[in-house]
Amino acid sequence: MIPTRKVYLLLTLGIILAPAVASFTKVSTGIAVILLYDAVILTLMIIDSLRVRRSRVDVRRELPPRLSIGRDNPVKLEVKSTTSTIIKVCDYYPNTVNLNQSLLRIKVEKNTTSEVTYTAFPTKRGEFDWGNLQIRQLGAWGLAWDNWKVPQSLKVKVYPDLIGLRSLSIRLTLQSSGSMRQFRQLGIGTEFSELRNYRSGDDLRLVDWKATARRVGASGNTSALVRVLEPEQEQTLLILLDRGRLMTAQVQGLQRFDWGLNATLSLALAGLNRGDKVGVGVFDRQIHTWISPERGQHHLSHLIDRLTPIQPVLLESDYVGAVTHVVQKQTRRCLIVVITDIIDTTASAELLSALSRLTPRYLSFCVALRDPQVDIIARTFTEDVQGAYTRAVALDLMAQRQVAFAKLKGRGVLVLDAPANQISDELVERYLQLKARNQL
Repeated sequence: MIPTRKVYLLLTLGIILAPAVASFTKVSTGIAVILLYDAVILTLMIIDSLRVRRSRVDVRRELPPRLSIGRDNPVKLEVKSTTSTIIKVCDYYPNTVNLNQSLLRIKVEKNTTSEVTYTAFPTKRGEFDWGNLQIRQLGAWGLAWDNWKVPQSLKVKVYPDLIGLRSLSIRLTLQSSGSMRQFRQLGIGTEFSELRNYRSGDDLRLVDWKATARRVGASGNTSALVRVLEPEQEQTLLILLDRGRLMTAQVQGLQRFDWGLNATLSLALAGLNRGDKVGVGVFDRQIHTWISPERGQHHLSHLIDRLTPIQPVLLESDYVGAVTHVVQKQTRRCLIVVITDIIDTTASAELLSALSRLTPRYLSFCVALRDPQVDIIARTFTEDVQGAYTRAVALDLMAQRQVAFAKLKGRGVLVLDAPANQISDELVERYLQLKARNQL
């Protein structure tokens, strides 16, 4: 039982009226009147609280079976009530999760069921304890809050960005039904798909003269036949995800490794959707996890289960060792994507050397996860000395990164440098462009 503000106001009013009562009666009588007044208020408060206990609301919480890191995951409360009342709900959530509303105030009508939705933003992957619900229900007279706990504790699992993967899957499906059809019409690709009648604007180099001659001889139809080509399928995509020291830094509320893991799964989904075999390696000083290339949408679930428990470590990454492992495992030409970060040419010399070893036998692709806060600092003009020094450091860091990227490009390595929170979409787009242009 918790008193409301109304009780404190009424008790304060009694103190204010005490001198007036004492001026018309004896002091002892005035004190007795005030004490009786206070006793009545407190008694009504207790009765109000006891009445609430006979008609407590029923509160249930519904959580998604798997939460997505770095996303607003919906959490739903269902409140059933037999009376019109006001309740306050406090949710005891894990300290690795941020709620947009930690304390909810809900007004419910008589004999109704109300639903309230708020969002949970996890900042760390893993399994965590989600606690009970603390409920306060206001009495009918507004004098007391009845306070109790609803046992709703459970274990919650936080995964990589599954919400983003679902959105990407829908987008890729729509592109497959639209864009791929357009590619076939334009004759983009290397694999033969079908023959069709020549249309105005078709490339004359794609005319199949032998098939056209057979058709003329057999049926007398003089319309030329054109070979329809589509992008080559069943290629191999290998993704190397760095989990070393550089990937432990916090970027936009998440570790850089988490952004890299989201990008890895997004790229894997795109590769599997396009019919490629996808393999993933996670490394620091050595190869920590190696998942052999496979094709098929079932492989994505296997990747999620294997990669979700992995956390970054404060160790220097061995890029040469990781690349050597890949070369030993994969002898045929394939696309190798290394997801990491680059500071400057000196600190990233080993990365430059390792990626240079992959060309020209493999198509190597370096993906760097930039901190967008550095971009903001570099673009923000300031008048104080401390801010000027900070901006100078940011500008110098960006310049050194560009020098490192220029060296990679000069050695035939593809490069993508994008803000960590935008890397997944940009990486998938670049991959689809590579597939469409048959660069692999």
